[in-house]
Amino acid sequence: MHCDLLIRNGTCVTPWGEEAANVGVADGRIATLSATSADTADQVIDASGLHVLPGLIDSHVHLRDPGDPAVETLSTGTRAAVLGGIATLFDMPNTNPPIADQERLDWKRGFAEEQSFCDIGLYIAGAKTNIGELAHLESESGVCAIKVFAGSSTASLLVEDDEHLEKVMRAGRRRIAFHSEDEYRLQARKPMFSRGMPHRSHMEWRDEECAFLGTRRLMALARKTGRPAHILHVSTAEELNYLRDYRDVATVEVLVNHLTQVAPECYDTLKGFGVMNPPIRGPRHHEASWAAVCDGIVDTIGSDHAPHSRAAKELPWPDCPAGLTGVQTLVPVMLDHVNAGRLSLSRLVDLMAAGPARVYGLVGKGRLAAGYDADFTLVDMKAKRTIEESWIVSPCGWTPFAGKKITGWPMATIIRGHTIMREDEVLGTPIGRLARFAS
Repeated sequence: MHCDLLIRNGTCVTPWGEEAANVGVADGRIATLSATSADTADQVIDASGLHVLPGLIDSHVHLRDPGDPAVETLSTGTRAAVLGGIATLFDMPNTNPPIADQERLDWKRGFAEEQSFCDIGLYIAGAKTNIGELAHLESESGVCAIKVFAGSSTASLLVEDDEHLEKVMRAGRRRIAFHSEDEYRLQARKPMFSRGMPHRSHMEWRDEECAFLGTRRLMALARKTGRPAHILHVSTAEELNYLRDYRDVATVEVLVNHLTQVAPECYDTLKGFGVMNPPIRGPRHHEASWAAVCDGIVDTIGSDHAPHSRAAKELPWPDCPAGLTGVQTLVPVMLDHVNAGRLSLSRLVDLMAAGPARVYGLVGKGRLAAGYDADFTLVDMKAKRTIEESWIVSPCGWTPFAGKKITGWPMATIIRGHTIMREDEVLGTPIGRLARFAS
């Protein structure tokens, strides 16, 4: 057999386990996992000492485009993604203006395929003003899901009341992704806090009950309507325990930050660079998040990459905006967790490849198997590095993981058979395409 690409001598993480395999690629897809010494190729990669993973997916990213190019652009954000070992990402819709109608979606699809270094799926914003369009918009090519902000958003995208949330859930049939916080509790508690209070006040204002109440309301509506929901960035022990009983209608995302950083120390150290929504919480919730990963309650792990300028993050609380960078550091930090024994490499692949594909109906990605897209993340599990801000390519130029020592590092990102990153160097021009989803 003659292939376009052969990856030889690597340890492949397949759906059935880790095994030594030689991968053959033809026409952008995996042709075989059992290439022989007689097979030839236009390009051969020797993956000795490396693990070959299916191309990893960050299913929760805010690339801010259209928005402020001094903070992030689609081009810089996807460049950061491939440097960090991400082959596909899903971009959130709360841009300026938001992606909430056919005209903006059409523009974003064309723009994404011109600018993106990795493959990309697009969220559509669900709002009170576009409910009648959602069933159509969710079936458009390249759309990964409807995203609803049930708490903590701008007025135009906020859907905080049960009446409109139910209408959104009845408009279409694909799984909806939710930011779950209770807006009424947020606003009721806001007068308890004032400018200049310690940054740890963020987790006290947006407390556990704020998140748990929002999730309880959404689960009641999901059961009532039969509409499946993906609860994003679940951050509390209460929610994770509760969602065990809603597996028929709910899937669960946790963030790398909630698995890695612990309050209140993170606020004392990072100040505004630790402020995000939902907040980073204390040890009990950190431990519960890892228990949920081990118990199989968690379906996906994402970065919630949401950059702001350094000057904005240096403002006193609560003037500093919520949101952290993460698309470039997600894979290294999670590989470090694998090396620390907190999860297996196979479970990582489940959470960052097979899981997103399953939850969102992503076609042709998420596993190493013949016929699937030839997307690969090659990692060196023994490589030791320190995350430095000089490595960050997002224009905002900072990371909450600066100075963190890592064991395990992405060495190459391959998308549909094209090597787009190798050894910290982006190769060539943008090759990203719109991801495909089952409608």
